[in-house]
Amino acid sequence: MGYAFGVRVGKKLFSREDSLLFHKKNVLKAQEFYRKHGAKTIVIARFMPVVRTFAPIVAGIGTMQYSTFIKYNLVGGLLWAIGLNISGFFLGRLIPDVDRYIVPIVLLIVIASIAPSVWHLLKDPDHRAEIGKLLRRFIKK
Repeated sequence: MGYAFGVRVGKKLFSREDSLLFHKKNVLKAQEFYRKHGAKTIVIARFMPVVRTFAPIVAGIGTMQYSTFIKYNLVGGLLWAIGLNISGFFLGRLIPDVDRYIVPIVLLIVIASIAPSVWHLLKDPDHRAEIGKLLRRFIKK
């Protein structure tokens, strides 16, 4: 559904003016990124909250071929589903009474899965400037 939505909406986005949430330059960057790294992005996105939701949409907007998208989406889904279950099984065997530590483990997983996105945003000066502008707007209100 996300891919189909991206294909349908993608062309309409280019006719819109830039706004708070949409910038044409970002769509162009996304298209170029998907040309270079699209397949591995679809697989890796499965393991990153939030990114997992938007990756198919951006793939559709970025005009990634559907056959490529579906192939790597299936690979990512299988790795995620099987990998998560196998990891849980071995973690349960490795750590006695793992249920006592479930909250710290879940927090560690969430932090580890969000960290690459945060790092990417913070290392880019343009992104840092945009984040600063948004924070100043919210602080003023």
